[in-house]
Amino acid sequence: MIYASDLDRTLIYSLGALCVPEDTPGLVPAEIIDGKTTAYISRKALELLQELTANVIFMPVTTRTIAEYKRINLFQETLIPDYAVTSNGGNILVGGVVDQEWRSHIGRLVEQNSAAAAEVREIVRSVVRTDWIISERYCDELFFTYMVYRDLLPLDEINHMSERLHGLGWRVSLQGRKLYIVPEAVNKSDAIIHVRRTVRSEPMVASGDSLLDKSLLESADYAIAPCHGEIFAEQQVTQVKLNYPFTQQKGVFAGDEIMLYVREIYNNLSTLGVGLK
Repeated sequence: MIYASDLDRTLIYSLGALCVPEDTPGLVPAEIIDGKTTAYISRKALELLQELTANVIFMPVTTRTIAEYKRINLFQETLIPDYAVTSNGGNILVGGVVDQEWRSHIGRLVEQNSAAAAEVREIVRSVVRTDWIISERYCDELFFTYMVYRDLLPLDEINHMSERLHGLGWRVSLQGRKLYIVPEAVNKSDAIIHVRRTVRSEPMVASGDSLLDKSLLESADYAIAPCHGEIFAEQQVTQVKLNYPFTQQKGVFAGDEIMLYVREIYNNLSTLGVGLK
């Protein structure tokens, strides 16, 4: 069995996303930068994940860049996955090394099917004023991330911009204070499908919280999402019935429910004689 999961606000949580005080019992540092803990994981979630990785293939699937992923101490020291999808699917790491064949493939698709990055940046800058932006990055030569003052953003104009960019082969996702502008070819689903073919392991369980995770969850055999983030917010507005459940808890301890769900699926499949590595 494969367990493919988003990281931030799904398994690991920054201080602003914890939903509990930082000194709450049961939290384990997941990312430490310059001696300061910047993200945590629930101890129970970590224990369940470590227990499962003896029998399943665990794959982090993150929008983080390669460098940002590699600074997560948890997955460099404590639990080291054989495969990781970074850059929202634009890069696949095998044993910590970039799969150059996949990266070249994605580069060709972006060039063929999406407007140039310079044109997209112009459109974004025509809507998002400079004083609304804290920082701007062009990540791994693939997509844009803007740190913004969310309360200042005119959401109607952002939605209109999103529709315009969609016609140019790019997608927009607003997650907390981060505004992502991503080419359609750079997605988690295609990357994980490619890895699934490589490892030849079935079936797959997935978890994630943002709209950038929707394709990942939809491509899985089983999935779960926390009751926070874009997917949950969208479902609350649209009331569209999804094929996967939400956790009861939000914040870092949603990770416990996610991992209990994954373990339950694994145990059920094992009873049927499937799901082992």
